[in-house]
Amino acid sequence: MFDNQAARKKLPRRGRTARAATCVGAALMAAGIGMHPAAAATATGSAGRPATATADSSLSGSRLGLADLIQKADFYQQGLNPVSATVGMTGKQALSACSGEETMQALTKGKAGAYADVTWTFDTKDTLLTESVAETSTTTSAASYENRLDRLVRSCQDEPAGHWYYGQGHAITLKTGQGRWYPAFNGDGEAAGGVAVIRSGHRFGIVGLSGQPSDDPGYMEGIAAIAINRLSA
Repeated sequence: MFDNQAARKKLPRRGRTARAATCVGAALMAAGIGMHPAAAATATGSAGRPATATADSSLSGSRLGLADLIQKADFYQQGLNPVSATVGMTGKQALSACSGEETMQALTKGKAGAYADVTWTFDTKDTLLTESVAETSTTTSAASYENRLDRLVRSCQDEPAGHWYYGQGHAITLKTGQGRWYPAFNGDGEAAGGVAVIRSGHRFGIVGLSGQPSDDPGYMEGIAAIAINRLSA
């Protein structure tokens, strides 16, 4: 049972996914890359004009770049057709629907050496993917943040009846890194994306998929593997 106080704490993150999807949809350019001001200031073209960014290029001046995030081409093997994306390099994107408004910048107290994040939209209705990663100086600190992210995700496994929730966690280990992925289920108990906490050496992050691209609860495993491999580049 959940008391009223617990229910009130859940309310902000219950509505966050829908609000994020609305804001992203309004801000993005169709079939292009919408850049946060911080990212636009980093990538500049001639005469000081912002350079055109693509999802397969890296931003200079940072140890983390766009190439370390999930790419447009990665989605085709997952049966998704990406439409547009918005990127940032400041760690100020909300981590996941489960985290409320907490950001990677807040999680690390601004102590990470570099940040990168992206939000992808697709031609599938109500499908949205967010990814936020960071880089620290040691694998020990990265592992500590990985564990904190994992605890955050697990806090959304027990939810009131009729509310979306994360299912059982599953470990994933690759040559390039490791992680843990969780399927997501809507209030009717149907598969609705998922979330994965990932790490590769001294880099770590979280990637979340909302919507229902597949009826298979294990769909998120493929997304997690792609994100880990990209993060290790």
